[in-house]
Amino acid sequence: MTKKRLFSLILAGFWALCLASGTSHGAAGPWWTTDHGKVRLIAAGNTGGQADKIQLGLQFQMLPGWKIYWRSPGDAGFPPRPSWAGSKNVAAVQVNWPTPVRFSVTGLETLGYKNEVVLPLEMEPFEPGKPVSIRAQVPYLTCAEICVPYDARLSLDLPAGPESNSPESALIERFAALVPTKGAGDSLSVAVAEVDGAPGKQQLRIVASAAQPFTKPDLLIEGPAGFRFGKPRVQKLEANGSAGRAVLLASVSPPPKSVRSGSPTDLVGANLVLTMIDGSRAVEQQFKVRQGQPALDQVAAPTTVPALPPVSLAAFLGILGLALIGGLILNLMPCVLPILSLKLLSVVGHGGGDRRDVRRGFLASAAGIVVSFLALGTVAVALKAGGQAAGWGIQFQHPLFLTATAVIVTLFAANLWGLFEIRLPGGVADAALTVGQDSRHGLTKHFLTGAFATLLATPCSAPFLGTAVGFALARGPFEIYAIFTMLGIGLALPYLVIAWLPWLATRLPRPGPWMVTLRRIMGLALAATAIWLLSVLDTQAGRTAAMLGGGLIGGLLAVLWVGRMAVNSSPKVIGGAATIIAVLGILLPPQFAHEGLLDREIAQGAIRWQKFAPEAIAGHVAAGRTVFVDVTADWCVTCIVNKALVLDQADVAARLNDNGIIAMQADWTRPDPKITVFLQRFMRYGIPFNVVFGPKAPQGRTLPELLTRDAVFSALEAAAPRAVAGK
Repeated sequence: MTKKRLFSLILAGFWALCLASGTSHGAAGPWWTTDHGKVRLIAAGNTGGQADKIQLGLQFQMLPGWKIYWRSPGDAGFPPRPSWAGSKNVAAVQVNWPTPVRFSVTGLETLGYKNEVVLPLEMEPFEPGKPVSIRAQVPYLTCAEICVPYDARLSLDLPAGPESNSPESALIERFAALVPTKGAGDSLSVAVAEVDGAPGKQQLRIVASAAQPFTKPDLLIEGPAGFRFGKPRVQKLEANGSAGRAVLLASVSPPPKSVRSGSPTDLVGANLVLTMIDGSRAVEQQFKVRQGQPALDQVAAPTTVPALPPVSLAAFLGILGLALIGGLILNLMPCVLPILSLKLLSVVGHGGGDRRDVRRGFLASAAGIVVSFLALGTVAVALKAGGQAAGWGIQFQHPLFLTATAVIVTLFAANLWGLFEIRLPGGVADAALTVGQDSRHGLTKHFLTGAFATLLATPCSAPFLGTAVGFALARGPFEIYAIFTMLGIGLALPYLVIAWLPWLATRLPRPGPWMVTLRRIMGLALAATAIWLLSVLDTQAGRTAAMLGGGLIGGLLAVLWVGRMAVNSSPKVIGGAATIIAVLGILLPPQFAHEGLLDREIAQGAIRWQKFAPEAIAGHVAAGRTVFVDVTADWCVTCIVNKALVLDQADVAARLNDNGIIAMQADWTRPDPKITVFLQRFMRYGIPFNVVFGPKAPQGRTLPELLTRDAVFSALEAAAPRAVAGK
């Protein structure tokens, strides 16, 4: 045997061994090489495997300075357009496009890739598990100072066999990770797509929101054939805490007259594909363009509510009247139940007393209410001046307020139980702790009773209250102070009535032993309030903070009990210890707040609630669905009552669980800029708040603060598409 023949046999045996061993030679096709780069097909697996989809890649390598184009190239160029004719066992191939780079040259804007790119491919075989033979014809354009068109002919054969990763799988995965996410995401989303101006002279306005502030946002716009879009420019960047908002504007050029031939020049109603990019984040969404007015999707991110036009004197007086009525109705809301003990004791404690003392005491309580409302108005003015959100009851969103209120409520309860009759250090503490005692001549205690009543009434929103507060907080300091004063007068009206007619209190039985029992019962009501406040703290700050707060409050009661029961106890020692524990109970638990509690899961019950996503509402409505939004919080007592008496009732819950209805719940227990802006869009600054969106009510139909079964059904019917209205 000659040496030449022996070498040929060895070479043939080597290739046969390679083919028999199933190595990765099938994972990459041959390069198709040009003067400016090369291109080939690659696969993530060495074989076809058994899967319904096979991951492939179209790999381009360009020489320095040369580029190829994205699927929508911009002002020039054309992208690779592969054809799969001649392939075997190939049913369909989907091309995915990694986020491109923007090139700005001599006023032209193009989009594409330099150096290297892999276009991830998803191939569906006709018969999974059998060999695949892929043949591709890929026309593409590569450019530097000049542009050169090419028409690549590529091939790749994958044998049958068990699945195994190829050396090229990591390369395909790396570029697949650069493909923009389809649909709105939690980290980045487009909220608004609208145009301003007449057809032919329109400008596209895009609003995007992000979980983190924007760094360098860009937008890729794909629209109807013939329309061209200028490079988007950033009009505004905003950051609100950890969230971000970006407003971008782009010029719109309709199809030229030479090719218009009756094609539309108005972008309103057209479908766009928008790819929002910010650093490594990218999201692709489809939108139907709206006319240039604040769109529903805009509530997905923080924004500034436009100033309202001036109102007439008659309209302003009407708003003041609503504030007065709203404050009066607030006395009947469930939020005032915790302070019912203070009100009741204020009345019965004057039984058989002097009318003058009664009048002075109730006027002092009314003054405490009005002054507290003015203080709340001052806080609202200060927050607005500082560019912060102001609202009704938002102090309950802060752990420090909860701990302070829980400690004060506990001290009220301890006083009613008779655990102390000593003077603690400090005039303010002494005044607070003596509220509810029999002395009819101390006006401070009555004033503080009214002030405390105001603080515990703010977690609720009564009928007419939301309208008045919304008007005030959208205006200036004068309107805020005027309306908050009327709210205070409304809440204080029962006190003012008794001050005007003191015989309502003096004709009651004189205080006696029965008052001791009443005080103890009322103390239990206040203790229940403290427990409720700690439960809200548990939601906001975490279990550690709530348990620590409860432990310190328990220690405070224990110290006061010891001081009461021990014969030889020192008032100064007991008072000092109680003061220290009270201060620690206020300041220490908030230090253990857990920041990750804001994104807690929604508690599922009778209704299948979805997480609040205002950016998705427009899409649901466009698809013919109805969206019911419930803005609630653990500290909102009226919200809890609405849920128990209306929403969780069997017939209402069944309707909200209907396939054509999306029930969204927005949890405002802790501050959330997205929810704050959503409320402001409807001129609401307090909760509960419920609104229904649908094809017949795309801008939303609001419901009253106190829900009823008929109100919910009526709103759902009014918003639903005609085909299902009245279902």
